[in-house]
Amino acid sequence: MACLLETPIRMSVLSEVTASSRHYVDRLFDPDPQKVLQGVIDMKNAVIGNNKQKANLIVLGAVPRLLYLLQQETSSTELKTECAVVLGSLAMGTENNVKSLLDCHIIPALLQGLLSPDLKFIEACLRCLRTIFTSPVTPEELLYTDATVIPHLMALLSRSRYTQEYICQIFSHCCKGPDHQTILFNHGAVQNIAHLLTSVSYKVRMQALKCFSVLAFENPQVSMTLVNVLVDGELLPQIFVKMLQRDKPIEMQLTSAKCLTYMCRAGAIRTDDNCIVLKTLPCLVRMCSKERLLEERVEGAETLAYLIEPDVELQRIASITDHLIAMLADYFKYPSSVSAITDIKRLDHDLKHAHELRQAAFKLYASLGANDEDIRKKIIDTENMMDRIVTGLSESSVKVRLAAVRCLHSLSRSVQQLRTSFQDHAVWKPLMKVLQNAPDEILVVASSMLCNLLLEFSPSKEPILESGAVELLCGLTQSENPALRVNGIWALMMRKLSTEWLNSLPKNMAFQAEQKIKADILRSLSTEQLFRLLSDSDLNVLMKTLGLLRNLLSTRPHIDKIMSTHGKQIMQAVTLILEGEHNIEVKEQTLCILANIADGTTAKELIMTNDDILQKIKYYMGHSHVKLQLAAMFCISNLVWNEEEGSQERQDKLRDMGIVDILHKLSQSPDSNLCDKAKTALQQYLA
Repeated sequence: MACLLETPIRMSVLSEVTASSRHYVDRLFDPDPQKVLQGVIDMKNAVIGNNKQKANLIVLGAVPRLLYLLQQETSSTELKTECAVVLGSLAMGTENNVKSLLDCHIIPALLQGLLSPDLKFIEACLRCLRTIFTSPVTPEELLYTDATVIPHLMALLSRSRYTQEYICQIFSHCCKGPDHQTILFNHGAVQNIAHLLTSVSYKVRMQALKCFSVLAFENPQVSMTLVNVLVDGELLPQIFVKMLQRDKPIEMQLTSAKCLTYMCRAGAIRTDDNCIVLKTLPCLVRMCSKERLLEERVEGAETLAYLIEPDVELQRIASITDHLIAMLADYFKYPSSVSAITDIKRLDHDLKHAHELRQAAFKLYASLGANDEDIRKKIIDTENMMDRIVTGLSESSVKVRLAAVRCLHSLSRSVQQLRTSFQDHAVWKPLMKVLQNAPDEILVVASSMLCNLLLEFSPSKEPILESGAVELLCGLTQSENPALRVNGIWALMMRKLSTEWLNSLPKNMAFQAEQKIKADILRSLSTEQLFRLLSDSDLNVLMKTLGLLRNLLSTRPHIDKIMSTHGKQIMQAVTLILEGEHNIEVKEQTLCILANIADGTTAKELIMTNDDILQKIKYYMGHSHVKLQLAAMFCISNLVWNEEEGSQERQDKLRDMGIVDILHKLSQSPDSNLCDKAKTALQQYLA
């Protein structure tokens, strides 16, 4: 019986709540404007801090009526302003509230309200727009749909400190890439916002600073402009430096450091400039201290990782600043059992976001260890570091897994570590698991690292190959992502090149083993896929595939074996590439493949019986680019070598084609390599 009564009770409570909210909506339709105004004011007071009330009013249809009143010419300015305030309060509820407001086309209505001459109404509309645009469910593009909006917002910046704060906040949240940066830059964002950095209002200064950080990010044009902007006689970088001093709020220090970091990475400030080495970098290291809040430590570490990523000297300086490498180890122990956090809400928040600390630490370790062997050793020697990275590879958070793989990839550039720490912790095992099923962004980095583990000096090479790596790599070559195709081919090249161990075998066994490697690659990759890759539109993929084919076509018996089964398709692919609109490097690599084929015993006949190919070799002997001439010369040298069977017939045919005349000309070439090759080839005719 209790179960039967439960639903009517719930419905009764719901109807009571709805009824208590309905009278607020009903008053919006009163014919008396004063009663409508009072109703809106009462609604404003009712929804403050009450998400349930906000949801009820949205369900009951308050939003369309509020928007109607806000846009009516007959509505008083006070009523319009109060409507904007209520709408802003509704937007501060849940994401579903914002979605409901967007469905009612609130943004065009509020943007129209900005044309009003009344400042209070404008500020209320901007406050509401700020709340909506800072919500993750609002598409940024809605700000840029009407081309008149941005210039009008720029004009409103001078109206009050509130318009300045709200507009800068809207810009900083809605600037999501180069297109948005260009629009804001072209409408004078730099000039209009720069003077706000000296505003008496902290909020205005802070929002202006955030604006510059998003405008400068990966944008050389904006960054080069910022570096020369004067505000009250001071250059902008000098103002940013003042803002990251220790006596300034942490938020301001961090954002100023981000501005200087982005300008540096964009090439506007040198990496050895004092404002970077003595100010920005130490500030960001300070942010990594365990005394800072979780989000400050995360932002500090990630910004520092970005700053030092391409610069060896900055990496070295950072590594010895305030014991940074050891300090980052604390990121994995947070919050600890003896945490100083006494605020329960704060502790709950930090527990939910602790993975962000691990992600940031991995990112910074990856940047620190990108180039210097000593730094890599210090990182790996940090307590339980390899165990932490291996654990990170299997975390539920994709971002943490990606950061862990990047960290591992950075450390895998060390020959010493590949032979020791990586082998001791069998890093290849969790890496192979990652490669089985992961998003492309992780696969790209993980497959790059696999290339390092497949190098000859890596002890992990053989167990990786035995666990099915060839099939996995061949699968990568079929990916729609060009970077994955490149890595798959590159790793297969490593598989082919890593044959030094064959030297320990008897000669006949070594020959058979190497031939088996090549056969495995061709079988797993399939000739159809190999030739698809040879016509790939991505230059890197094409170059790596040509490199792989060149490596497969090495050692005379292997050349003959492969060309006996795949010669027709290979010659066809070579012809297409030499006839196509490809750059010098691609054609040079293709001619080198022909030179390898020409070194075969029986394979060279595939060239000699193909007049089209012979004419192409002749053409490239006379090309204006020396690299192509040299590559073509290798082909001719291998074809005319007089110690091999049938050399006389080949020499005669090439002489009839005019090759000897070209050799005489090339023997006078100012390029010593080309001259020597031509003379060597001519000697084969005289012998």
